[in-house]
Amino acid sequence: MAITTHPFLETIEKLRVEILELEASQVGSSEVSPELEAARNQLDAEITKVYSNLSRWETCLLARHPDRPYTLAYIHDIFTDFTEMHGDRRFADDPALVAGFARFDGEPIAIIGHQKGRDTAEKVRRNFGMPRPEGYRKALRIMKLAVRFKRPIITFIDTPGAYPGIDAEERGQAEAIADNLIEMARLPVPIIVVITGEGGSGGALALGLGDRVLMLEHAVYSVISPEGCAAILWKDQSRAEEAAQALKLTSETLKEFGVIDEILTEPHGGAHMDPGAMSSTIEAGIRRHLRQLKKLRPEAMISRRYKKFRSMGVAADR
Repeated sequence: MAITTHPFLETIEKLRVEILELEASQVGSSEVSPELEAARNQLDAEITKVYSNLSRWETCLLARHPDRPYTLAYIHDIFTDFTEMHGDRRFADDPALVAGFARFDGEPIAIIGHQKGRDTAEKVRRNFGMPRPEGYRKALRIMKLAVRFKRPIITFIDTPGAYPGIDAEERGQAEAIADNLIEMARLPVPIIVVITGEGGSGGALALGLGDRVLMLEHAVYSVISPEGCAAILWKDQSRAEEAAQALKLTSETLKEFGVIDEILTEPHGGAHMDPGAMSSTIEAGIRRHLRQLKKLRPEAMISRRYKKFRSMGVAADR
Protein backbone atom coordinates (compact mmCIF):
# COMPACT_ATOMS: atom_id res chain seq x y z
CA MET A 1 0.00 0.00 0.00
CA ALA A 2 1.33 3.43 -0.98
CA ILE A 3 1.21 6.28 1.49
CA THR A 4 0.19 9.69 0.24
CA THR A 5 1.46 12.90 1.81
CA HIS A 6 -1.46 15.20 1.03
CA PRO A 7 -2.49 16.90 4.29
CA PHE A 8 -6.22 16.24 3.87
CA LEU A 9 -5.55 12.48 3.59
CA GLU A 10 -2.85 12.20 6.23
CA THR A 11 -5.05 11.01 9.10
CA ILE A 12 -6.95 8.61 6.83
CA GLU A 13 -3.72 7.05 5.55
CA LYS A 14 -2.33 6.61 9.05
CA LEU A 15 -5.52 4.88 10.14
CA ARG A 16 -5.41 2.60 7.09
CA VAL A 17 -1.90 1.48 8.03
CA GLU A 18 -2.90 0.98 11.66
CA ILE A 19 -5.90 -1.14 10.66
CA LEU A 20 -3.83 -3.30 8.31
CA GLU A 21 -1.30 -3.93 11.07
CA LEU A 22 -4.03 -4.81 13.56
CA GLU A 23 -5.71 -7.14 11.05
CA ALA A 24 -2.39 -8.85 10.34
CA SER A 25 -1.80 -9.40 14.05
CA GLN A 26 -5.22 -11.02 14.42
CA VAL A 27 -5.12 -13.45 11.51
CA GLY A 28 -6.78 -16.68 12.56
CA SER A 29 -8.80 -15.08 15.32
CA SER A 30 -12.57 -15.35 15.11
CA GLU A 31 -13.16 -12.16 17.10
CA VAL A 32 -12.44 -8.54 16.31
CA SER A 33 -10.41 -6.82 19.01
CA PRO A 34 -11.71 -3.61 20.61
CA GLU A 35 -8.66 -1.77 19.22
CA LEU A 36 -9.44 -2.86 15.65
CA GLU A 37 -13.13 -2.03 16.00
CA ALA A 38 -12.28 1.43 17.36
CA ALA A 39 -9.78 2.08 14.56
CA ARG A 40 -12.32 1.08 11.91
CA ASN A 41 -14.96 3.35 13.42
CA GLN A 42 -12.48 6.21 13.61
CA LEU A 43 -11.51 5.69 9.95
CA ASP A 44 -15.14 5.66 8.87
CA ALA A 45 -15.84 8.91 10.73
CA GLU A 46 -12.71 10.59 9.35
CA ILE A 47 -13.58 9.62 5.76
CA THR A 48 -17.12 10.94 6.19
CA LYS A 49 -15.82 14.24 7.56
CA VAL A 50 -13.11 14.77 4.91
CA TYR A 51 -15.00 13.55 1.85
CA SER A 52 -18.14 15.54 2.60
CA ASN A 53 -16.31 18.76 1.81
CA LEU A 54 -13.70 17.95 -0.86
CA SER A 55 -12.47 20.84 -2.97
CA ARG A 56 -11.98 20.31 -6.70
CA TRP A 57 -8.23 20.26 -6.19
CA GLU A 58 -8.52 17.65 -3.46
CA THR A 59 -10.69 15.55 -5.78
CA CYS A 60 -7.95 15.82 -8.38
CA LEU A 61 -5.37 14.58 -5.87
CA LEU A 62 -7.70 11.75 -4.89
CA ALA A 63 -8.07 10.75 -8.55
CA ARG A 64 -4.26 10.37 -8.61
CA HIS A 65 -4.07 8.26 -5.45
CA PRO A 66 -1.24 5.73 -5.96
CA ASP A 67 -3.39 2.83 -4.75
CA ARG A 68 -6.25 3.58 -7.13
CA PRO A 69 -7.01 0.63 -9.47
CA TYR A 70 -5.75 0.92 -13.04
CA THR A 71 -7.06 -0.51 -16.31
CA LEU A 72 -5.43 -3.95 -16.04
CA ALA A 73 -6.93 -4.45 -12.58
CA TYR A 74 -10.42 -3.75 -13.92
CA ILE A 75 -9.82 -6.00 -16.91
CA HIS A 76 -8.84 -8.82 -14.56
CA ASP A 77 -11.90 -8.32 -12.34
CA ILE A 78 -14.61 -7.61 -14.92
CA PHE A 79 -13.72 -9.50 -18.11
CA THR A 80 -12.60 -12.98 -19.06
CA ASP A 81 -10.26 -14.39 -21.72
CA PHE A 82 -8.38 -11.12 -22.21
CA THR A 83 -5.80 -11.24 -25.01
CA GLU A 84 -3.61 -8.17 -25.24
CA MET A 85 -2.59 -6.86 -28.68
CA HIS A 86 0.63 -4.97 -29.25
CA GLY A 87 1.98 -2.43 -31.71
CA ASP A 88 0.56 0.07 -34.18
CA ARG A 89 2.06 -1.67 -37.25
CA ARG A 90 3.86 1.59 -38.07
CA PHE A 91 6.44 2.33 -35.39
CA ALA A 92 6.30 0.48 -32.04
CA ASP A 93 4.22 -0.72 -29.14
CA ASP A 94 3.24 1.76 -26.43
CA PRO A 95 2.95 0.27 -22.92
CA ALA A 96 1.14 3.41 -21.68
CA LEU A 97 -1.95 2.12 -23.44
CA VAL A 98 -3.22 -1.46 -23.26
CA ALA A 99 -5.59 -2.88 -25.84
CA GLY A 100 -7.00 -6.21 -26.82
CA PHE A 101 -10.02 -8.49 -26.88
CA ALA A 102 -11.91 -10.24 -24.10
CA ARG A 103 -15.35 -11.51 -23.14
CA PHE A 104 -18.00 -9.75 -21.13
CA ASP A 105 -20.89 -11.93 -19.96
CA GLY A 106 -19.59 -14.45 -22.47
CA GLU A 107 -19.84 -12.02 -25.40
CA PRO A 108 -16.68 -10.89 -27.27
CA ILE A 109 -15.71 -7.23 -26.84
CA ALA A 110 -12.70 -4.95 -27.41
CA ILE A 111 -10.98 -3.18 -24.51
CA ILE A 112 -8.64 -0.19 -24.63
CA GLY A 113 -7.29 1.77 -21.67
CA HIS A 114 -4.50 3.87 -20.21
CA GLN A 115 -2.17 2.05 -17.83
CA LYS A 116 0.01 3.76 -15.22
CA GLY A 117 2.74 2.03 -13.26
CA ARG A 118 2.95 1.06 -9.60
CA ASP A 119 6.68 1.05 -8.86
CA THR A 120 9.32 3.33 -10.36
CA ALA A 121 10.42 0.91 -13.08
CA GLU A 122 6.88 0.30 -14.29
CA LYS A 123 6.01 3.99 -14.17
CA VAL A 124 8.94 4.72 -16.46
CA ARG A 125 8.12 1.82 -18.79
CA ARG A 126 4.51 2.93 -19.08
CA ASN A 127 5.53 6.59 -19.28
CA PHE A 128 3.28 7.45 -16.30
CA GLY A 129 0.21 6.60 -18.36
CA MET A 130 0.93 9.21 -21.04
CA PRO A 131 0.63 7.61 -24.50
CA ARG A 132 2.69 8.54 -27.55
CA PRO A 133 1.22 8.55 -31.09
CA GLU A 134 1.86 4.83 -31.52
CA GLY A 135 -0.38 4.21 -28.51
CA TYR A 136 -3.32 5.99 -30.07
CA ARG A 137 -2.66 4.33 -33.42
CA LYS A 138 -2.64 0.96 -31.67
CA ALA A 139 -5.98 1.87 -30.10
CA LEU A 140 -7.41 2.79 -33.49
CA ARG A 141 -6.15 -0.47 -34.99
CA ILE A 142 -8.00 -2.42 -32.30
CA MET A 143 -11.15 -0.33 -32.79
CA LYS A 144 -11.15 -1.04 -36.51
CA LEU A 145 -10.73 -4.75 -35.80
CA ALA A 146 -13.67 -4.51 -33.40
CA VAL A 147 -15.79 -3.03 -36.18
CA ARG A 148 -14.73 -5.77 -38.58
CA PHE A 149 -15.94 -8.43 -36.16
CA LYS A 150 -18.88 -6.35 -34.84
CA ARG A 151 -17.64 -6.20 -31.26
CA PRO A 152 -18.57 -3.45 -28.77
CA ILE A 153 -15.70 -1.27 -27.52
CA ILE A 154 -15.02 -0.47 -23.86
CA THR A 155 -12.42 2.19 -23.04
CA PHE A 156 -10.89 3.09 -19.68
CA ILE A 157 -9.50 6.60 -19.24
CA ASP A 158 -6.81 7.42 -16.68
CA THR A 159 -4.07 9.71 -17.97
CA PRO A 160 -2.58 13.12 -17.14
CA GLY A 161 -2.62 13.68 -20.91
CA ALA A 162 -0.89 12.63 -24.09
CA TYR A 163 2.91 12.68 -23.85
CA PRO A 164 4.14 16.18 -24.83
CA GLY A 165 7.73 15.21 -25.69
CA ILE A 166 9.49 16.25 -28.87
CA ASP A 167 9.64 12.66 -30.16
CA ALA A 168 5.86 12.35 -29.83
CA GLU A 169 5.34 15.58 -31.72
CA GLU A 170 7.74 14.46 -34.43
CA ARG A 171 5.67 11.31 -34.96
CA GLY A 172 2.38 13.18 -35.22
CA GLN A 173 0.81 13.24 -31.76
CA ALA A 174 -1.92 15.73 -32.67
CA GLU A 175 -2.75 13.90 -35.89
CA ALA A 176 -3.02 10.56 -34.08
CA ILE A 177 -5.47 12.02 -31.54
CA ALA A 178 -7.48 13.76 -34.27
CA ASP A 179 -7.71 10.53 -36.28
CA ASN A 180 -9.14 8.73 -33.26
CA LEU A 181 -11.76 11.42 -32.76
CA ILE A 182 -12.80 11.27 -36.40
CA GLU A 183 -13.01 7.50 -36.47
CA MET A 184 -14.73 7.06 -33.11
CA ALA A 185 -17.44 9.47 -34.20
CA ARG A 186 -18.50 7.08 -36.95
CA LEU A 187 -17.73 3.56 -35.71
CA PRO A 188 -20.89 1.40 -36.16
CA VAL A 189 -20.48 -0.49 -32.88
CA PRO A 190 -21.39 0.49 -29.29
CA ILE A 191 -18.69 2.46 -27.44
CA ILE A 192 -18.75 2.76 -23.65
CA VAL A 193 -16.20 5.02 -21.96
CA VAL A 194 -15.28 4.73 -18.27
CA ILE A 195 -13.24 7.54 -16.70
CA THR A 196 -11.56 5.86 -13.73
CA GLY A 197 -8.98 8.42 -12.54
CA GLU A 198 -7.50 11.35 -14.41
CA GLY A 199 -9.06 12.39 -17.69
CA GLY A 200 -6.52 14.85 -19.01
CA SER A 201 -6.81 16.84 -22.23
CA GLY A 202 -6.79 15.31 -25.72
CA GLY A 203 -4.87 12.36 -24.35
CA ALA A 204 -8.08 11.32 -22.62
CA LEU A 205 -10.52 12.47 -25.28
CA ALA A 206 -8.76 10.30 -27.86
CA LEU A 207 -10.47 7.37 -26.11
CA GLY A 208 -13.47 9.33 -24.86
CA LEU A 209 -15.84 9.77 -27.77
CA GLY A 210 -18.43 7.17 -26.85
CA ASP A 211 -22.15 6.52 -26.87
CA ARG A 212 -22.06 6.44 -23.06
CA VAL A 213 -19.49 8.16 -20.87
CA LEU A 214 -19.40 6.87 -17.30
CA MET A 215 -17.26 8.53 -14.64
CA LEU A 216 -16.17 7.37 -11.23
CA GLU A 217 -17.32 9.61 -8.41
CA HIS A 218 -13.84 10.90 -7.49
CA ALA A 219 -12.36 10.95 -11.01
CA VAL A 220 -11.62 14.18 -12.90
CA TYR A 221 -12.02 15.09 -16.58
CA SER A 222 -10.74 18.30 -18.10
CA VAL A 223 -9.35 20.02 -21.17
CA ILE A 224 -6.03 20.39 -19.34
CA SER A 225 -4.46 19.45 -16.02
CA PRO A 226 -4.65 22.07 -13.25
CA GLU A 227 -0.85 22.38 -13.28
CA GLY A 228 -0.79 22.90 -17.05
CA CYS A 229 -3.60 25.44 -16.85
CA ALA A 230 -1.81 27.40 -14.11
CA ALA A 231 1.45 27.36 -16.06
CA ILE A 232 -0.24 28.78 -19.17
CA LEU A 233 -2.51 31.34 -17.53
CA TRP A 234 -0.27 32.59 -14.75
CA LYS A 235 3.18 31.13 -15.52
CA ASP A 236 2.98 29.59 -12.06
CA GLN A 237 2.19 25.92 -11.43
CA SER A 238 1.79 26.60 -7.73
CA ARG A 239 -1.61 28.06 -8.57
CA ALA A 240 -2.90 24.63 -9.63
CA GLU A 241 -5.50 24.62 -6.86
CA GLU A 242 -6.95 27.86 -8.19
CA ALA A 243 -6.95 26.44 -11.71
CA ALA A 244 -8.73 23.27 -10.58
CA GLN A 245 -11.51 25.33 -9.10
CA ALA A 246 -11.98 27.21 -12.37
CA LEU A 247 -11.82 24.11 -14.58
CA LYS A 248 -14.93 22.50 -13.02
CA LEU A 249 -13.45 19.04 -13.57
CA THR A 250 -15.41 16.96 -11.06
CA SER A 251 -18.05 14.37 -11.84
CA GLU A 252 -21.02 16.25 -10.38
CA THR A 253 -20.32 19.36 -12.45
CA LEU A 254 -19.66 17.40 -15.64
CA LYS A 255 -22.90 15.46 -15.20
CA GLU A 256 -24.74 18.76 -14.78
CA PHE A 257 -23.16 20.07 -17.99
CA GLY A 258 -24.05 16.90 -19.92
CA VAL A 259 -20.42 15.99 -20.60
CA ILE A 260 -20.85 12.59 -18.93
CA ASP A 261 -23.86 10.31 -18.74
CA GLU A 262 -23.56 8.65 -15.35
CA ILE A 263 -21.58 8.94 -12.12
CA LEU A 264 -20.47 5.60 -10.69
CA THR A 265 -20.46 5.75 -6.89
CA GLU A 266 -17.16 4.77 -5.30
CA PRO A 267 -16.75 2.70 -2.13
CA HIS A 268 -16.54 4.67 1.12
CA GLY A 269 -13.18 6.42 0.95
CA GLY A 270 -12.60 5.93 -2.78
CA ALA A 271 -12.01 3.17 -5.32
CA HIS A 272 -8.68 2.23 -3.71
CA MET A 273 -10.41 1.34 -0.42
CA ASP A 274 -12.32 -1.56 -2.02
CA PRO A 275 -11.21 -2.28 -5.61
CA GLY A 276 -13.43 -5.35 -5.82
CA ALA A 277 -16.57 -3.37 -5.01
CA MET A 278 -15.54 -0.69 -7.51
CA SER A 279 -15.10 -3.32 -10.22
CA SER A 280 -18.58 -4.68 -9.47
CA THR A 281 -20.10 -1.20 -9.82
CA ILE A 282 -18.32 -0.60 -13.13
CA GLU A 283 -19.35 -4.04 -14.37
CA ALA A 284 -23.00 -3.33 -13.60
CA GLY A 285 -22.80 0.04 -15.34
CA ILE A 286 -21.26 -1.41 -18.48
CA ARG A 287 -23.84 -4.20 -18.55
CA ARG A 288 -26.74 -1.77 -18.16
CA HIS A 289 -25.65 0.61 -20.91
CA LEU A 290 -24.45 -2.08 -23.29
CA ARG A 291 -27.85 -3.74 -23.10
CA GLN A 292 -29.47 -0.46 -24.14
CA LEU A 293 -27.02 0.26 -26.95
CA LYS A 294 -27.37 -3.18 -28.51
CA LYS A 295 -31.01 -2.37 -29.27
CA LEU A 296 -30.04 0.51 -31.58
CA ARG A 297 -29.39 0.19 -35.28
CA PRO A 298 -25.82 1.25 -36.22
CA GLU A 299 -26.96 4.31 -38.19
CA ALA A 300 -29.17 5.49 -35.31
CA MET A 301 -26.35 4.95 -32.83
CA ILE A 302 -23.89 6.97 -34.91
CA SER A 303 -26.42 9.78 -35.32
CA ARG A 304 -27.06 9.93 -31.57
CA ARG A 305 -23.34 9.91 -30.83
CA TYR A 306 -22.76 12.78 -33.25
CA LYS A 307 -25.59 14.88 -31.81
CA LYS A 308 -24.45 14.13 -28.26
CA PHE A 309 -21.01 15.68 -28.74
CA ARG A 310 -22.13 18.48 -31.09
CA SER A 311 -24.53 19.71 -28.40
CA MET A 312 -21.76 20.23 -25.83
CA GLY A 313 -20.59 23.77 -25.19
CA VAL A 314 -23.42 25.42 -27.15
CA ALA A 315 -24.08 28.97 -25.97
CA ALA A 316 -27.68 29.82 -25.21
CA ASP A 317 -29.46 33.08 -24.44
CA ARG A 318 -30.69 33.36 -20.87
